[in-house]
Amino acid sequence: MRSRHKAGSGTLRWMLLWVGACLLAACRGSGWNNPYPVSESLADTLYSSFSERPKHLDPVRSYSENEYAFIAQIYEPLLQYHFLKRPYELVPLAADRVPTAEYYDAQGNRLPVDVDSEQIAFSEYEIPIRPGMRYQPHPALAKDDTGAYLYHHLDPAFVDEINTLADFSETGTREVTADDFAYQIKRLAAPWLHSPIAGVMGEYILGFTDFGKQIAAQNQALQMEGDRVSYLDLRPFQIDGVEVIDRYRLRIRLHGKYPQFVYWLAMPFFSPMPWEADAFYSQPGLEKRNISLNWYPLGSGPFMLEENNPNLRMVLAANPNFHGEAYPHEGAAGDREAGLLEDAGKPLPFIRKAAYSLEKESIPYWNKFLQGYYDTSGISSDSFDQAIQISGQGELGLTDAMVEKGIQLQTAVNSSIFYMGFNMSDPVIGGDSDSARYLRQAVSIAMDFEEYISIFANGRGVAAQGPIPPGIFGSRSGPDGINTVVYDVQNGRPRRKDISVARELMRKAGYPSGRDQETGKPLILYYDTTASGPDDKARLNWMLKQFEKLGVQLVIRASDYNRFQDKMRNGTGQIFMWGWNADYPDPENFFFLLYGPNGKARFGGENASNYSNPEFDRLFERMKNMENGPDRQLIIDQMVEILRHDAPWAWGFFPKSFALYHAWYMNVKPNLMANNTLKYKRLDPVLRSRLRARWNPPVIWPLGVVGVILVISIVPAVLLYRRRERSAAR
Repeated sequence: MRSRHKAGSGTLRWMLLWVGACLLAACRGSGWNNPYPVSESLADTLYSSFSERPKHLDPVRSYSENEYAFIAQIYEPLLQYHFLKRPYELVPLAADRVPTAEYYDAQGNRLPVDVDSEQIAFSEYEIPIRPGMRYQPHPALAKDDTGAYLYHHLDPAFVDEINTLADFSETGTREVTADDFAYQIKRLAAPWLHSPIAGVMGEYILGFTDFGKQIAAQNQALQMEGDRVSYLDLRPFQIDGVEVIDRYRLRIRLHGKYPQFVYWLAMPFFSPMPWEADAFYSQPGLEKRNISLNWYPLGSGPFMLEENNPNLRMVLAANPNFHGEAYPHEGAAGDREAGLLEDAGKPLPFIRKAAYSLEKESIPYWNKFLQGYYDTSGISSDSFDQAIQISGQGELGLTDAMVEKGIQLQTAVNSSIFYMGFNMSDPVIGGDSDSARYLRQAVSIAMDFEEYISIFANGRGVAAQGPIPPGIFGSRSGPDGINTVVYDVQNGRPRRKDISVARELMRKAGYPSGRDQETGKPLILYYDTTASGPDDKARLNWMLKQFEKLGVQLVIRASDYNRFQDKMRNGTGQIFMWGWNADYPDPENFFFLLYGPNGKARFGGENASNYSNPEFDRLFERMKNMENGPDRQLIIDQMVEILRHDAPWAWGFFPKSFALYHAWYMNVKPNLMANNTLKYKRLDPVLRSRLRARWNPPVIWPLGVVGVILVISIVPAVLLYRRRERSAAR
């Protein structure tokens, strides 16, 4: 009987102890509010997110920003952009130095560096490779005691049992050699890999296109033979313009002169690739299990992909075989004062791991950033007012709430442009007649892009004065950079011309008050767009109002993107908005959008306006192969003035990126050309852990209430139980 009595009181005592333990655990901040394990609270782990699964992690095929966020940390191309210096400067990465071109005529005679580009038949780059680089641990490189590869002839039964790359128990590594860079260039030419830059490389690298045709035929023959391993070893085949001199030297030969080629050497396309990767991943059954280069990269860079679960998270971990690199010793003006050189000379990378969680919606990401669970954040339109305030002088800055948390703001004008294009082959607004030119100039003045930036971009943009963004060679700042066709210069700054100037241009064009002076009919212009949803209505209404200022009736022709592209390809559009992101920091990458032989309708190029001016084209052909310097700047200035006069575009604006980061996240400087900047970032995990705890105290009173209710509900049951026990005892 006594034991039963104790059992009842023991139950009550156990419940009270359980409630107390829960409350005590909450008070100790045991990580109830934290989405990450408590064991990681002091780890050098960066936390970020992704919203869309990377499709291609094979550097031959990848050409998207969301893919580069990963592969640029894993692979090491020959060159990279200096993290701090501006204007952007190429520096060695896998190469031992930045290569310079040697020039030859058609007979093979070497030419002086300053020779006229028309005399140059070939350019040659000899590239020394950095010794001592090693690949990350990978089963494709694993060998047995005899030196034979462990996993290059997999048994189908073994393949049926594996699910991820981690299921291979052994890994290996080896040194990166010049052969690996040559092998990667061969992969660029492989038609079955569909490299997006194969066409460009085919124009310049000797024998590149013929090589692609040769291996395509060989690959087709291999498939027809029904070989169990559908793998074509590219090592026996040679490209005329690619030569491996020795273990650490590579030579590439191009048609003519193409100084922009060195910029391509800084892109992941030109990273080393061991032939063993192709041999390993080409084995039957692996592709079906997502065991491929598009899922599991194999590089020599500072990080490797430790976890690839695109429905949940992706994790980069420090590569234990990384050869090492030091934080830069010098930077641009103001970098030392900003603390960006405090880590000069220290070994990279600082971060040991980077965990990227899937976040498809901006609001949850933003809330987690404010809680300290993400280290950096962009600013969506929904969060803009919460993060940014505008001063009385029109300057943008952080709100008091952001400042109180120690959050900092970093801004940068992107190396891209959004512009309004006029179809120069259109009979009304196109052509080189004075009437059409006055009409385009009038529209350029009426299009108040400063207002557009303020309303639709939250002030995140800079009105363009021409095609070249700031930070790219050839761009002019100050009074010298102002487009005087559209702007007046006031106190050294641009001020958009009064609308009366645009109306006078309309009169000179033959359309006073927006009517044809000969027929009296209203002028009707057509704007082709893919914008058709409810969110686009405000933008389209704004566009209508800009043309109403000139008395012009604008007709919106909305269509899906495929139909819109068809109109651009066929040259049947009239007015449109489009944009361009720089592939590399050179004015050629923007001017070629207006080069006559690149006309989209006639030649299938990127000149969507179909603009053609013989003088501009002549200057472009001179400028594109010149080295940066005063002579090139002079030609660029002439080209810009021609464009401002002809107005094939209303120049639109250069977008401005805003990024927020917490006080524990260091070495932050926008680099719009480099994609491999994770290795420079440094964290203070102790500060992060302390601030997270301060910002996210556990709310324990609901737990206490539940505990009290639970106890209250149990007490009557216990008392009733004890009463029945006593009755039974009697």
